Amino acid sequence: TWVVFAQPQVGKSGSSAAARHTKQKRKSHSLSIRRSNSTEQDQRTGTGMQRDMLDGQDSKLPLSMRSTLLDLFGQIEREFESLYIENLELRREIDTLNERLVSEGQTIEGGELSKGALKAKASHSTSQLSQKLKTTYKASTSKIVSSFKATTSRAVCQILKEYVGHRDGIWDLAITRNSPVVLGTASADHSAALWSIETGKCLLRYAGHAGSVNSIKFHPTEQMALTASGDQTAHIWRYMVQLPVIPPVADISAQCDDELDFSDKEEAEGDAEAQCSEVPTIRVATTTLKSHQGVVIAADWLVGGKQVVTASWDRAANLYEVETSELVHTLTGHDQELTHCCTHPSQRLVVTSSRDTTFRLWDFRDPSIHSVNVFQGHTDTVTSAVFTVGDNVVSGSDDRTVKVWDLKNMRSPIATIRTDSAVNRISVSANQRIIALPHDNRQVRLFDMTGVRLARLPRSNRQGHRRMVCCSVWNEENASCNLFTCGFDRQAIGWNINIPVLLQEK
Repeated sequence: TWVVFAQPQVGKSGSSAAARHTKQKRKSHSLSIRRSNSTEQDQRTGTGMQRDMLDGQDSKLPLSMRSTLLDLFGQIEREFESLYIENLELRREIDTLNERLVSEGQTIEGGELSKGALKAKASHSTSQLSQKLKTTYKASTSKIVSSFKATTSRAVCQILKEYVGHRDGIWDLAITRNSPVVLGTASADHSAALWSIETGKCLLRYAGHAGSVNSIKFHPTEQMALTASGDQTAHIWRYMVQLPVIPPVADISAQCDDELDFSDKEEAEGDAEAQCSEVPTIRVATTTLKSHQGVVIAADWLVGGKQVVTASWDRAANLYEVETSELVHTLTGHDQELTHCCTHPSQRLVVTSSRDTTFRLWDFRDPSIHSVNVFQGHTDTVTSAVFTVGDNVVSGSDDRTVKVWDLKNMRSPIATIRTDSAVNRISVSANQRIIALPHDNRQVRLFDMTGVRLARLPRSNRQGHRRMVCCSVWNEENASCNLFTCGFDRQAIGWNINIPVLLQEK
């Protein structure tokens, strides 16, 4: 409240001058008061709205911390707003440039500029603006996203071949370790199949299981396969296949699939299923391993191929002699069902993963001592854990993370990869040490061992997997880098992976 005191009248002229002076003074003073009051009112209003916003939200964070977060997000919003304004200005410059090029094209030598020349000139000029836009964007956002790891190169991922013929989802796949090199798949339709990698033709079926075939692995030196099944058994069976003649090279890239209609693709899949059912079929196993009391979810060969290990939903893993089918060891300790098992490529080491959020390393190098180490670091089911060529183990989990561990220091992972979907059975390439992550959300991503993302396999309604991707496996024969994936859309896909910037050893 402002109180105005009237000044005494001195004279007619003096009173009028004093009145004007008092009026101007009151006016300027009132203006400054109004400005300060409006500023204080805005501050009070903003603080009040912020306090009301914070009070209206259910959060356990302290009020000061939440206020700081809101202030930081406001700064981020203003930063992107300035970027948006710069983008609009650059767009206007591009439009002005295009109009100028069109007008120049109509007046050059009294004739029209050819479409090719006009397009080349516009492309050259707009590329400079595009580069300026990218540089401005990167410089402006570097302060905000500097902690995020970006891709180190542009990888080229192309579909080589699709392997269609199973009547249900495919859980697992593997590549033979000796000649002839074929692809093996394990399916929920109670069968396993062998495929020609080059032609995509089904060569052989194994139908000896009475339940879903959950995994498949090939013997390191002989033509033998090991499959695990929901019928609580694991089978070892021998195979003989003859590779078909490779047809002339044709365009089998992903563009071919874009030209197919869905009805045509479904019809082709139906024909492939019929052809796969007509190939030679093995119905009797060479060896049957049946000591589990639950679903056998995975199995693998130990180095040398004289012993195998199986993992089951009965919370145990079993070690068998292949020649006698004798149960050598029962590996117990997990609190819940096992999800996967893997053996080291050159040492007598086994790693088992479980729904109890852990995976265990079993050491059989010393026949008299069988040590075990427990890895704890995930918060949900560990879907798989695999060895690398070095002294590392890579684990994937339903908690949407992948962790890289050093066998010499098991207290904490040396790298953690965070994703947006549950991770299924992962694989690591031997030469380039690239981790392939198949996801529940139909995506497949590639990372290096330090956690830097390298690529994501292309996927659309007509390209890639249409349902959950269950497993991945690498094939690095003949100096090429090929990745194979399978999913619950009843198909396996072969990809050619080309990463220009290879990983460098430290």
